[in-house]
Parts: sequence; C-alpha cells; structure tokens
Amino acid sequence: AAMQKLLAGGFIYPCTCSRSDVKRALSAPHQGEDEPVYPGTCRRKAQLSSSEHAFDPNPASGSAPKKNWRFRVPEGETIAFADGHSGPQQFVAGRDFGDFVVWRHDGVPAYQLSVVVDDAAMQITEVVRGADLLTSTARQLLLYRALGVPAPQFYHCPLMTDEKGVRLAKRHYA
Repeated sequence: AAMQKLLAGGFIYPCTCSRSDVKRALSAPHQGEDEPVYPGTCRRKAQLSSSEHAFDPNPASGSAPKKNWRFRVPEGETIAFADGHSGPQQFVAGRDFGDFVVWRHDGVPAYQLSVVVDDAAMQITEVVRGADLLTSTARQLLLYRALGVPAPQFYHCPLMTDEKGVRLAKRHYA
C-alpha cells in the first residue's frame, strides 16, 4: 500500500541501474561518503517516458530487465531535524544523498521504506540508533512526509570504537 501511495504521488520511479553502474557513472570518488550519490540516470529516463510505470511487488523472472524503485528526492531541499544527542542536523537532498532505493529488484522492500512503514504501523514515537545512520534519517523524513505519517523523534548514539578510533563491527570480528 505504501508503494502504491508513493507511485500515485509521483515520488518513485523504476531504475535498472546496478550498484556497479552507479559507481561507473560517477566521474570521481568523493572522500568520506558512505555511498555514492545516485547520478539520476533512470530519473531522467522516467521523466522522458510518456508511458505509465506499474509497480509489481513480485517481479517475474525471465527476460524482463530487473528494476529497483527509487525515491525521487527534492533536489536542493534542506532536510532538517533535531537529534536528541547531536542537536540540529541538516542534509541537502541531491548533494548529501541522492535518489534512493525503496524497493529492490528481487521483490523485497529496502531498509529505508521498511523502517518507515514499520514505525508508522507501530506508532513509534522515539527511535534510538547509531550515529552512522544520521543521513538515513533525512531520507526517512522524506518518506514519512510522502506517506503522510508523523515522524518520530530521533537520538543517534556515538558508535563504539577501538583504541584507534575504528568502529567496532562484526564483519571485522570486533
């Protein structure tokens, strides 16, 4: 239902770009970014296309191109919120983060959409998580707004690090 609402509102579009396509499309790496900012390849195609795009939550396998569904961020808009730990935060859509995947090509909702729909369904009022997810909060605030549901308050905890300041993570056997 959330995807149908996003589609009806013109907030999403289909994208056939893979992660490697996105990385290749960028002319130079940006220091310190957790992920590349999507260059908008399929966004431009979707705007030029006169045909209606239909959302199919269970894509058929076969010769049809695999497509993700991306949320169209409002280019240049500052997304601001007060974080319970870090204070005022702001991120610029299109500069600090680009159009992001909300539904994966394999028929699974992506993290950003899942947590927003889940929080709304459970009427969550406060979210506590790691500071590495501050930018995700800006994305999620756009989704809360697009879906017409109230956003919770956020508190981003500092990450646990080792003696060298490197984040502790399972993938590093910390």
